[in-house]
Amino acid sequence: MAYVSLRDSLTTRQFQTLKYDGFHKAHATQNRNNSLDPNKPSGLPKSLSFSFGVATTKRGPALSLHVFLTFGLWLSKFMRITTWNVNGLRAAIRKGFRRHLDTIQPDVLLMQEVRARPDQLPEEFRNPDGWHVLWNPATRPGYSGTAIWSRHPLVSHELGIGQLGNDDEGRLIEAEIGGVRVACVYLPSGSSSPERQAVKEVWMKQFRVWTELRSREQPVIFGGDVNVAHTERDIFYAKSNAQTSGFLPHEREWFGELLQSGWHDLVREHHGDIHGPYSWWSNRGKARELDRGWRIDYLLCNKAARPLFKSATIHREGGLEVSDHAPVSIDLDL
Repeated sequence: MAYVSLRDSLTTRQFQTLKYDGFHKAHATQNRNNSLDPNKPSGLPKSLSFSFGVATTKRGPALSLHVFLTFGLWLSKFMRITTWNVNGLRAAIRKGFRRHLDTIQPDVLLMQEVRARPDQLPEEFRNPDGWHVLWNPATRPGYSGTAIWSRHPLVSHELGIGQLGNDDEGRLIEAEIGGVRVACVYLPSGSSSPERQAVKEVWMKQFRVWTELRSREQPVIFGGDVNVAHTERDIFYAKSNAQTSGFLPHEREWFGELLQSGWHDLVREHHGDIHGPYSWWSNRGKARELDRGWRIDYLLCNKAARPLFKSATIHREGGLEVSDHAPVSIDLDL
């Protein structure tokens, strides 16, 4: 055991794991260049100076650094929120879910289409080490369902859409995390039948009211699979899908009204006026291989949260290897 003296300093490239006891647990995985993920702000300064602490340090690929701070010192102000329709968590686990999670390094993970109750998952995913977890499974087995995993404590939470409607399909969770209200939403798809399109449109109306009832003073962010591509920039084959559920004129108008009411589409604001980036691909033909998809997975924020936003990323590899949807991340500076 080594004691970290006054002004002792450690660089971010000297560690693989950094644990804040009583505050926060984060995993910093190294890339091929032996550095932190360049797509995610580490939240750590290039050198870390401690006033007092106890640390054990060893060099080597299988070893780690543990720092115990006696003062309430936060080394990171950054929060990464990732939304991911995993298309069945049990299947995703078999396809490399954990590996992609370690690469993306979210502080808050919003999952849709979990398709499992917690008791149907392996223990390491039912109660994952270092995470605070909320589940909202559907009543129907193996169907729908949402979850929130957070490295930060969950101050309060709500399951479902409240008095606005029924949520037996497990489509909405909301929690307060790090002073931000964060919601995970999975709007129904209407592509399978007119009956399911009718269910979707009921949910669209209810969810629109839900967004109006959110606080305008507190930062609020919601993310998830909304099953609507907003504009022709959000779908590769726009003309041929003009009458397809997910790109119907009134669905696109609904999304536009959402933005006009004060919500910000953070991925679009970050990437600007380009085609894509897409987050979902059909399994037909070579749509996934050729990146001919739809952007239907979003992270939106209200006016109070907009100043916190720094960047957005769509992790295409996760949509090629694990799910038919790619994980989508935003980085916040709290």
